[in-house]
Amino acid sequence: MSGPQQAGSAHAPARSSKERSALALGALGVVYGDIGTSPLYALRECVSPAHGVAPTPENVLGLLSLVFWALALVVVLKYLVFVLRADNQGEGGILALFALVERSADSPRRPPRALLLLGLFGAGLLVGDGVITPVVSVFGAIEGIETRLPAMQPLIVPLTIAILMALFVVQRKGTAKIGRAFGPVMILWFLAIGVAGLRAIFLEPGVLAAVNPLWAVRFMQHFGHAGFVLLGSVVLVITGTEALYADLGHFGREPIRAAWFAVVLPALLLNYFGQGAIMLHDPSAAASPFYALTPGWTLYPMLALATAAAVIASQALISGVFSMTRQAVQLGYWPRTRIVHTSAREVGQIYVPEVNWALMVACVVIALSFGGSSALAAAYGISVTGTMIITSILFAYVAHTRFRWNPLAILALLALFLTIDVAFFAANAEKLLTNGGGWFPLAVGAVVFTVMTTWRAGRDALAGSREMRSLSLDLFLADVGATRPIRVPGTAVVMSGTPDGVPVVLLHHFKHNRTLHDRVVLLTIATDRRPRVPLSERVKLEELGHNFFRVSARVGFMQDANVPALLAEAHTLGLEIDADQASYFLGRESLLTTGPAKLARWRKALFAFLSRNSRPATQFFGLPPNRVVEMGAQVEL
Repeated sequence: MSGPQQAGSAHAPARSSKERSALALGALGVVYGDIGTSPLYALRECVSPAHGVAPTPENVLGLLSLVFWALALVVVLKYLVFVLRADNQGEGGILALFALVERSADSPRRPPRALLLLGLFGAGLLVGDGVITPVVSVFGAIEGIETRLPAMQPLIVPLTIAILMALFVVQRKGTAKIGRAFGPVMILWFLAIGVAGLRAIFLEPGVLAAVNPLWAVRFMQHFGHAGFVLLGSVVLVITGTEALYADLGHFGREPIRAAWFAVVLPALLLNYFGQGAIMLHDPSAAASPFYALTPGWTLYPMLALATAAAVIASQALISGVFSMTRQAVQLGYWPRTRIVHTSAREVGQIYVPEVNWALMVACVVIALSFGGSSALAAAYGISVTGTMIITSILFAYVAHTRFRWNPLAILALLALFLTIDVAFFAANAEKLLTNGGGWFPLAVGAVVFTVMTTWRAGRDALAGSREMRSLSLDLFLADVGATRPIRVPGTAVVMSGTPDGVPVVLLHHFKHNRTLHDRVVLLTIATDRRPRVPLSERVKLEELGHNFFRVSARVGFMQDANVPALLAEAHTLGLEIDADQASYFLGRESLLTTGPAKLARWRKALFAFLSRNSRPATQFFGLPPNRVVEMGAQVEL
């Protein structure tokens, strides 16, 4: 099986060794915060009394073997070796993978609609993961207070909320600055947990035998169904893996891989095996195996460091949700929203204010509702494993249609990945029927999925309505040539949703004012399924006659549709225009939900609500606000 050429490599900026080291440091602070803090609660949940797994040597070695092979097969083999190859010109995440699948629509064999819908639901699950991750990570750290100071238990929820709010407040500083600030803290964290685990391993070096997969096999055989259900807790050791892929565009493939193998994996293995060793040395440590590694006064520095690391852990999914939101907007699956660029060097580093504050409110509500990390464990597992299943399926399709890998090799990989993913998901599925909270990420995923599909369906219906009301450009230009209307000085840039016909806003303007500007530019902007469109392909200019011009622009789903910048590129093709002095004509539709039943009435109402509350086109397209003319029209959906 030969792998594809890495699509993003040709487009990634050349980096010096110093820059690569800085990105690897940033990856420690952003990408690996989530999976790096899993030792706080993962083994503790596995040996909780609810599972009936006593900390005997056989059980501990079996659990450690499951942990070791989960990290090896899911994180290393699936994501670092294979899934990271499926970048879309350097961008990662489930929507970048979705765009790769959707791009195959250009070929004779269209992707199954069910596959596209599955990808959108996976994006919804990732948002649910992004809401849960900050809460469960901070809870996992703060709950260590109870081990020494039980009287502090009532303060756990207020402290968690205060820390979460502080985290979201600093998001506007940008991923780069946050990563540089968090990176050194995470180096100290990984060093501390590695040393703590190594100290315990010296007490019981026999735990190293757990690398033998036979211990995992014997454990599952012994516990049967109960062992299968326990996989729902084992999956906690790989939470944050999907964020590793989602944040690919923030840091790049090689810095992410280098940080994992040089720092993260050794520290995690030392700590997990150390927790197993301390439980063998003192079975009572099973109540809190992580903090049992830090006896005496060392508990308090570790508690402070764990709290800082838990805050950082939240960053991975927050950054991933930011990236996913931008991709969804540009791909036409989410309403226009404000995107703030926080780095001049790395185009993937962004901040989305509306999403940031919505996540903060959701996290506060969840912290108040669930009140602890154990109650959230089920919700965490459902969201993580659900997204992983969808990623495996989409990756296999991309490997077949775009990478042209050997079909038998793809089936073998897909079978391996789905066997692991489905087993973890099924182990968590029974919690959907309990009060464990497994319903929560599915509810979030369903809401996000509904918004995305409704926005796309509404946009398509609106485009169809515009097309029906449009006039042939040839007829319009012939009429202009015959009637010779008054032409006023200046340039009119008329925004058009389609490259064919006359924009409705121009027809309304001509009908009511009976004049035209001396130069009329019909501007159409289409979003490509590639993250970035090269400059040579971005703008095309066509002269239509009678001083009319058509500018067709294409931008990638990780690029901004800035109209003045696109017109400046058209200027190099021969269009004489001063973007700051032109008049920009936009249509503003008032949507009526009483039209023919193209969409269900509730979907029409939802689309109208989203349309009213989306970011104004003037801001989204970077238009000079004092040069914009908006003309309203009522449109039936």
